[in-house]
Amino acid sequence: MRRLVALSAVAGLLVLTACGDIDDSPQATGQPTTPPAQTQAPGPEETTTEPTPSPASSPDEPAAGPVEPTDVATIARGLNVPWDIAFISDDEALVSERNTARILSVTADGEVTEVGVVDGVSPGGEGGLQGIAVHEDWLYVYYTAASDNRVVRMPFDGSSLGDQEVIIDGIPKAGIHNGGRIRFGPDGLLYVATGDASETGRSQDIDSPAGKILRLNPDGSVPDGNPFDSAVWSYGHRNPQGIAWDDGGQLWASEFGQNTWDELNRIQAGNNYGWPTVEGIAGDGDFADPVLQWQPVQASPSGIAYTRDTIFMAALRGQTLWQIPVTDGEAGDPAPFYTQEFGRLRHVEVAPDGSLWMLTNNTDGRCRPDGNPPCDVPTDEDFVLRVTLDGP
Repeated sequence: MRRLVALSAVAGLLVLTACGDIDDSPQATGQPTTPPAQTQAPGPEETTTEPTPSPASSPDEPAAGPVEPTDVATIARGLNVPWDIAFISDDEALVSERNTARILSVTADGEVTEVGVVDGVSPGGEGGLQGIAVHEDWLYVYYTAASDNRVVRMPFDGSSLGDQEVIIDGIPKAGIHNGGRIRFGPDGLLYVATGDASETGRSQDIDSPAGKILRLNPDGSVPDGNPFDSAVWSYGHRNPQGIAWDDGGQLWASEFGQNTWDELNRIQAGNNYGWPTVEGIAGDGDFADPVLQWQPVQASPSGIAYTRDTIFMAALRGQTLWQIPVTDGEAGDPAPFYTQEFGRLRHVEVAPDGSLWMLTNNTDGRCRPDGNPPCDVPTDEDFVLRVTLDGP
C-alpha cells in the first residue's frame, strides 16, 4: 500500500493568470452577475419567480457572508489528478484519482492508503475515474469505460472493494464534457451529472442520458416522480460537475459554459437549462436561467458543497474558491477566496467536523506554461486541503 507524507503548508500567491478545464474560452474579464429578472421554466410543482437582483461583489473585496474561509492546511500532497471525495468516518475520506483509477483512503492526520483500483476504467482527456459516493455498504463510482460512461457500485467493507454491479451504462463518452459528479440526495436517491460528450444536440434530446442530471433508485431503477418516466431529472446541460443540496432540500448545480458564461443553476424537475440554444442568462421563458454566471476566466466550476447557508464552488481556470451565501433558496453576492494560491481547484466537500476539504488539479495537463493559451499555477503538485470556516 502506498503512503504519502502530509505537510502543513502549501505554496503562496502568484500573479493572476487563469486557465480552464477546457481551453476553448477567450481571456475575458468581468464580475459574476445575477439575472436582471430571474425566470425559470416551471417544473411540475413550481411557479415562476422573479427575485430582485443585487450587484456582484468585487473580487478584491470579498462580500460579508454568513461564513467565510479563514485558514487552510495541507492534509496530503503528491496525488495524481484527484477528482472526488466521499467521507466514510469523522476523520477519513475516500478520494478518487481520475487517471490512475485508484481509490485512496485519506485521513485527517495525513495518512494516505490505496484501497483499490477500479477495473474497466479507460482514462483519456477529461475521462477516467470521476465521481464517488458511499451509500450503505456500497461504494458508487462514475467512470469512463472503453465504450461509454457508467455508474457502478461495489460492496465496500471499509477497507476493500468487491465486484462491480452496473447501475447505469450507455452514457456517451468523449475526450471532453463527461460530467461525472454523483451524489445521494436528501430523498435517498442517486443523482448523476452527465455532460454532452462534445455533441451539443444530446443535451436537448430527452431520450439521451447525456447533458442531463439523472435521478435513480440506489439499484439503478427509475424512481416514481421523475418528470419523463426515465432517469432524466433535468436537461439542457453542457457539462455539469457540481451538485449539492441546501438545508431546504433545493438542488444546486454548477456548469461549465463554452465561450461566454459558466453557471450556477437552481435545479427543478423537468426544467430545460438551455444548452446549446442559450448560454448563461437569456431571459427566455422557454429555458431556466442560471441564478449566477461567471466568465470562464474567473471560474470553470467543478465541484460544489453546501454548509451553513453557503454554497462553496471550486474553480479550475479561475483557481478560486467562490463563496455564495444562500437565503431562503436565493443566492447572494459571490465572494472569491484563495485566488491563484493553490492552483486549479477541482472539488470541495464538507467534512463531518464542519470544515471543508478541497482537491487541486494541477497535474491534469490542462495548465502548462507552454499551453495554449499559456497559464500559470503555483505548483505542479496536487493536494488535499482542509479549510477552516469562521462565522455563525
